[in-house]
Amino acid sequence: MDQSKDTTFHQKGKHFSKTDRRELQGILRTAKLLGQSLSLRKLAKLMHCAPNTIRNELKRGAHPHTGHYGAARAQQDYNCKHQNSCTKHKRFVASPFVTWAIQKVKQFHWSLDACVGYARLHSLFPKEQMVCTKTLYNYVDACLFQDVRNIDLPLKVRRRTHPTVVRQHLKKLGRSLEERPTEVTQRAEFGHWEIDTVIGRKSKTDKAILSLCERQTRKYIGIQIAGRNTEAVKVGLLRLKKWAGSKFSEIFKTITADNGSEFADLSSLEQDTKTTVYFAHPYSAWERPSNERANGLLRRFIPKYRRIDGYDTDEIYFSCEWANDLPRKILGYHTPNELFEKELDRIYKV
Repeated sequence: MDQSKDTTFHQKGKHFSKTDRRELQGILRTAKLLGQSLSLRKLAKLMHCAPNTIRNELKRGAHPHTGHYGAARAQQDYNCKHQNSCTKHKRFVASPFVTWAIQKVKQFHWSLDACVGYARLHSLFPKEQMVCTKTLYNYVDACLFQDVRNIDLPLKVRRRTHPTVVRQHLKKLGRSLEERPTEVTQRAEFGHWEIDTVIGRKSKTDKAILSLCERQTRKYIGIQIAGRNTEAVKVGLLRLKKWAGSKFSEIFKTITADNGSEFADLSSLEQDTKTTVYFAHPYSAWERPSNERANGLLRRFIPKYRRIDGYDTDEIYFSCEWANDLPRKILGYHTPNELFEKELDRIYKV
């Protein structure tokens, strides 16, 4: 039986389509009219498939009484048996978790990774109802969230790499960073801090924020001071010493600063405390990564070129506490406040 060349023939390795079933029905009717008997192998050769596929297809579309093949009957049976065969998109299975993550991102400005890690750490959702960090980012890229876009993820749109070139010293305010003990460099011990100042407008009349970050727990402290100068830094450190009391040297074992002129007298802290002061290389912000990262979080609430004196103490405290309550991947998705409080309990119980 000759057949004309037709692009609608069944593709090998694919399920029979509605067109394939109509083609098979046409071949069978033509053969019946011509009084021809077609074997399974002959039909399989004409349809470009395996004989067993034809056997199953004839059984699927057979009339219950006459046994005649019907394309519509076979298609209906196929649709009925395959209506639940497609895997449901994980976005719908994980809908409660995704809704919770979106709320954290929008309301508390958490990162997507913080949402995943925190939920896993505290077993907030069953494992099968959660998706990984990469999948959440894929959802954002695919615009599957109405309330979250890439622009709502600050680090994703502004992160870039910097060359790590150490320039020659322009000035030396004290003990070099290279002299720090191994336990400080490796973050193996609590009580080692990095210090910096955060400014708004480059104005001598504007206030500043004295920021400190503990290297192991990432605890962040922000103190509003009168300006970016030596005297204002001294006043900020006095407030810090008053808060820590007699345990100041245990909480603040070392402090690492940059070579800013406001820290010119920082080494005097060693005279009346057991705290050791170190200074990073000039133009080497990456040598104080924890503090720079924390300052970046503070900038979400206090952008550059906004006057610091436009913010009161409560607003600065809220911004710092938000950073301290943010789960961190590097901390096993614990928060800085959780780890810092444990260390304070250990110190003050001694």
